[in-house]
Amino acid sequence: MATGSERKPPASLSRSTRGTTPRLADLGESPRTPRTPLLRSISSTFGSPGGSFRTEDEYLVIELGSRFVRGGFPGESAPRCTLSFGPDEQRRVGDYRPCEPEYVHKRRKTKRAQAWAHEYELYRTDLSRVDLGLVEDKFERAMREAYAKYFLLDTKPRRILLAMPPRMPHPLMSTVLDVLFTSFQTPSITLVSNPVLVAAAAGLRSALVVDIGWAETVVTAVCEYREVLERRSVRAGKLLSEEMASLLNAQLDRDAAPGATKADVSFEEADEVLTRVGWCKSVPRSNRRTLYFPAREAPVLEEFEDAVESPPPTITIPFPKHTPPTELSVPFASLAKPTENALFAPELTLSEFDDEDLPLHHLIYRALVQLPIDVRRLCMARIVITGGVSNLPGLKARILKEVEALAQTKGWDPVKSYGKASARREDKLRNQCEDREMRKQEGEDTVAPSLDPNTAPNQIPPAAFQQPEEDAIDNKFAQLAVRNGPPPASLVGGTIRGVETLGAWAGASLVAQQRIKGIVEIERDRYLRDGLQGATREKEVSVVAQRQSMGPGLAVKGGERASWTLGVWA
Repeated sequence: MATGSERKPPASLSRSTRGTTPRLADLGESPRTPRTPLLRSISSTFGSPGGSFRTEDEYLVIELGSRFVRGGFPGESAPRCTLSFGPDEQRRVGDYRPCEPEYVHKRRKTKRAQAWAHEYELYRTDLSRVDLGLVEDKFERAMREAYAKYFLLDTKPRRILLAMPPRMPHPLMSTVLDVLFTSFQTPSITLVSNPVLVAAAAGLRSALVVDIGWAETVVTAVCEYREVLERRSVRAGKLLSEEMASLLNAQLDRDAAPGATKADVSFEEADEVLTRVGWCKSVPRSNRRTLYFPAREAPVLEEFEDAVESPPPTITIPFPKHTPPTELSVPFASLAKPTENALFAPELTLSEFDDEDLPLHHLIYRALVQLPIDVRRLCMARIVITGGVSNLPGLKARILKEVEALAQTKGWDPVKSYGKASARREDKLRNQCEDREMRKQEGEDTVAPSLDPNTAPNQIPPAAFQQPEEDAIDNKFAQLAVRNGPPPASLVGGTIRGVETLGAWAGASLVAQQRIKGIVEIERDRYLRDGLQGATREKEVSVVAQRQSMGPGLAVKGGERASWTLGVWA
């Protein structure tokens, strides 16, 4: 017979569980909810649910590059997956050659008809030798892998925010959009260019984005989230990997036995060496005097004359796929030569380059010179260097120092040669500077010049040397700046300065989470009906909801546009 102190089994327990060991929930603790998997982001935990869980899953963020595809969810700082392309990803069903023990030690040879690293690219901007059907199959396979292995979503179609390069050919755009609209039933796709997203990920509205990519380097001036100028150069990651392969082949041939076959380093080996031990000199020793001490004639020596010289450090690089397998000892300083030759080309004169083959520092300097003065003031203090090649140690600092040196020596005059009038112009500038110094010493600059029409023209100083009129509003802002301390970094201008960024994908994630309406929004029904030909030729359309009557009982929806455009891709 049970006493009063004994408790009865809880009513929530079934008959089959009575008499067994009680659970934690039965001992008075509150029941626990299932834990979120480790791969899930915690952004949805602190966000507003809005009536359903993980509302940001309605959007997918995808970044498309020439050698990779990144994908993930909005609100996250990093993508869920980064899928690359190569020969192993293109194997057919039943191809078990990677399982062979000797497969790892075999070096893949490049076919004669194919260019360097052709099998590792998704697309090329030169469509003369691009198979669009193969590009479609590669992209579709990568997206199916991302959906099945990393996204783990239900069958509900999601909108996509697609980050793309600003100069994508229309056939490639049609191929990508066909895959997303037909194979994955995407209701709408928002296209945003990479430079704008890179600036947004850096917390900037205006910036000079230097994207050192695989096939080319693109310098884009962004002012208030609008692309105002763009310059390109073929000096990028592809040329850099070729230079590294040439260096390794030369070192292997030098250490090889007489009569041996010439070395042929594969792209995988050259890319691995470049990723692991490639670097860039901050400033060349020969240019240190001219960059920072232009008035001094004697060079600045860093070492003492009586210092003991130590042997230069070397790096041992194994080549297991070489015939026979060998190890190569390379001086560490020589591993910076590929970056020097591919991106800066210091041994060549500027007249030997064309407009599409400029070194990076000259490309950035020309882009800044061609900008209006107000836009240049904003962009030169917000130089954002991004891209896969920008991760090389010392590269960002080297680019900024080279651009600063060009600005100090050449100035911001867009005219580089005045012909026969060069000597006369230099004399005139020298005389104007001397006259201004004399007036400044005598105190004549404090007196405004006479504006009498009878005054001789030579007595009026040039407009560039006249004192500007005082503005009461500017004076008030200057007093407030002194009272409140130095201005924030976002207001800095007129100096060469670099800014770090989180990348294009992080900017796309931020834009998608904030539900920002893009300029280029492509609806599925309209695209399947008209394709890219249904877009208007206007660069921008209004994103403000408009009320327009279309007859009895018909009206345009509040968030729907009557037309759509391709923006910078038009």
